[in-house]
Amino acid sequence: MMKIVSKVSEMLAIQKDLLRPVGLVPTMGALHIGHESLINQSLKDNNSTVVSIFVNPSQFNAAADLEKYPKPLNADLALLEKAGVDIAFLPDNEEMYPKGFETWIEAEKTSVILEGQSRPGHFKGVATIVTKLFNIVKPDKAYFGQKDAQQLNIIKRLNEDLNLFVSIIDMPTIRDENGLAVSSRNAFLTDAERDAAHILFQSLSQAKEMIMEGKYDAGIIRNRITKMLGGSDLISVDYVSISKLRSLEELTIIEKPVLISLAVIINNTRLIDNIIVE
Repeated sequence: MMKIVSKVSEMLAIQKDLLRPVGLVPTMGALHIGHESLINQSLKDNNSTVVSIFVNPSQFNAAADLEKYPKPLNADLALLEKAGVDIAFLPDNEEMYPKGFETWIEAEKTSVILEGQSRPGHFKGVATIVTKLFNIVKPDKAYFGQKDAQQLNIIKRLNEDLNLFVSIIDMPTIRDENGLAVSSRNAFLTDAERDAAHILFQSLSQAKEMIMEGKYDAGIIRNRITKMLGGSDLISVDYVSISKLRSLEELTIIEKPVLISLAVIINNTRLIDNIIVE
């Protein structure tokens, strides 16, 4: 039977007796089939699986966004129980940010570009909480989705820079039948907005096809993506990026492996997506 743990002290005590290897799937809840793919892989790879649910306030730039973030805890716990997860770790704000908390972790370069430029402080919140979770749960492996490519890049960097010695397992983006990346934020979209959002993956796929055909001018490819996204009145483009996969340095001429990523706003709902060209 799955054990529910809410205290850091209890999780620290329990993790010592977990059957190794231990897998960790950090989440903010509102679990969907993308999370399920991470959980199922952890269950396959490890003898113990811990799934954390913590809606991290430091990842939100506006109180209204934090307030409206979906929190279907009972449904989430039922999903975890059915999957066969060993421990659901559900700390609250006071546990993760105790009185007097003032220490933060930040990737100096990669946290201030792309998503970091549009959402100042977001990745500082991500990096700090992920580091705390690694220290509390002490997993052998941790699972993250490729949809959040910049986040994944930063987590790999902090894991390496701070010698945390966790194996970071990145899993492919899960998509609906028309290519839209599965996200908790999709729940905020109307049917018409959801239909419009399918152009995100279509534009990324078109860009990948252009590169595979031998087109290496990143500017031309960026313009093609932007033009495709601009074809819908419902979509406002935040950025289109063509960068090196690890450093996220913007490219003028394509150098593989390349990360093509984008962010758009559809009726106040922010959506991101990306594709890798090896």
